[in-house]
Amino acid sequence: MALDSQTLEVHWNETSALVERWIEDRRELLVEYCDLTEVTDFSDAALNHEAKLEKFCELMVDYVSVGHFEIFIKLNESATLFANEEGVGLSQPILAKIQITTDQILNFNDKYTTTKDLETLIIDLASLGEVFVQRFADEDTLIDVLHSDNVTKLIGDGS
Repeated sequence: MALDSQTLEVHWNETSALVERWIEDRRELLVEYCDLTEVTDFSDAALNHEAKLEKFCELMVDYVSVGHFEIFIKLNESATLFANEEGVGLSQPILAKIQITTDQILNFNDKYTTTKDLETLIIDLASLGEVFVQRFADEDTLIDVLHSDNVTKLIGDGS
């Protein structure tokens, strides 16, 4: 199904806006993560670290959920509309790597939403930081191959 350049442009802009909001959610998640990593002693109950950790876990799960249930679907739709078969092919191994980080993130969440023992939190946060680095790089690559690369078709259609 051939779509006119105006329809493609509208879709591309809508997808871009959705991705930008998601990246802003990522920034908020990272701010909360950094706040938690600055804590060196989680034993002081008066500082309400459990509430901070709970908020962080909620943001993290929301971020991951939006990725899987909105962003990745929209990116695949975008690639399909733009007949970006190469991007769709490249996306499968990237999505598999992202799924591994999703499992690690959910394991962290499960651990810290069911325990009051914060003894290993500093170590687990450090490991989670490494998971974030890998995940965000893979997400950015996915955005590039399924969405950003489509802009050349818009420019080509407009000339």
